[in-house]
Amino acid sequence: MKQACKPLPPEFYRKPTLELAQSLLGCLLVKETDEGTASGYIVETEAYMGPKDRAAHSFGNRRTKRTEVMYQEAGRAYTYTMHTHTLFNVVSAGIDEPEAVLIRAVEPHEGLLLMEKRRSGKKPRDWTNGPGKLTKALSITMDDYGRWLTEPPLYIAKGYVPHDISCGPRIGIENSGEAREYPWRFWMKGNWYVSR
Repeated sequence: MKQACKPLPPEFYRKPTLELAQSLLGCLLVKETDEGTASGYIVETEAYMGPKDRAAHSFGNRRTKRTEVMYQEAGRAYTYTMHTHTLFNVVSAGIDEPEAVLIRAVEPHEGLLLMEKRRSGKKPRDWTNGPGKLTKALSITMDDYGRWLTEPPLYIAKGYVPHDISCGPRIGIENSGEAREYPWRFWMKGNWYVSR
């Protein structure tokens, strides 16, 4: 039997959000389900910097049922629904500092047959090259809201250190004024699974 990966400790998440967004690149995102385990290396992230960031759900310290977990400890899962997709974020910063890192794309690693089934009819490149695609492929759902990412069934483990990281403006936040220009999206240069 293959040995399970070891989740990263809580200390890993205790760093400034922009630093965490880059540190997550190359880490392994793992989801265990009754069907089996699926995982992928994180290749693209976006940082959301809280009350002063017009693109963040917590802009102006908005505190709702949806954003409540952003005000908790770093290292929890913040899932939310957009259109028909579930999106997955890593809560960052300190308590009452509602910041988070959106996981935008992963490179498939384990559970390829599961991903193929869940992303029925899609080419392998399209299984996980976007934030709503990767959650379907890994079966990350709203049931994962608030979970600690330091223990199964949803966790992040050590992967590899990327050799070339690029940064640029975030995607899909057109109505957020000057915030749409902030270079807070990070990706592995040349990786086939980066969303665009």
